[in-house]
Amino acid sequence: MSGLNFVADANFLINVHEGNPITEPFLDATPIVSVISEIELLGWKNLSPNDKKKLNALLNDCIIMQLTPEIKDIAIALKQQFAIKTPDAIIAATAKFLQLPLVTSDKGFRKFTDMQIILI
Repeated sequence: MSGLNFVADANFLINVHEGNPITEPFLDATPIVSVISEIELLGWKNLSPNDKKKLNALLNDCIIMQLTPEIKDIAIALKQQFAIKTPDAIIAATAKFLQLPLVTSDKGFRKFTDMQIILI
């Protein structure tokens, strides 16, 4: 994976992990992943050791974006403006802060009209 051109939601990474061909157009890029998506991905209750190993390898091909004061402020503004869960606000705020599209299969992100959302 090379290039830095999108923020990946956790469901995108799950699709990559499962080999879903819908992700193929994005596989030549290095996705940026919010630390929240990393937690969501690795926080499955019944995650097998084999899946954990594969998901960690997938995450090693990504850039993990930590929660910064700027992203926090954007997330707060998004929560004030839209009825969204905190993790989704942080993920959207990460994309907005970086001025990159968010690649997701969560249709709930369509409400963010002032940023680019790529639904897969």
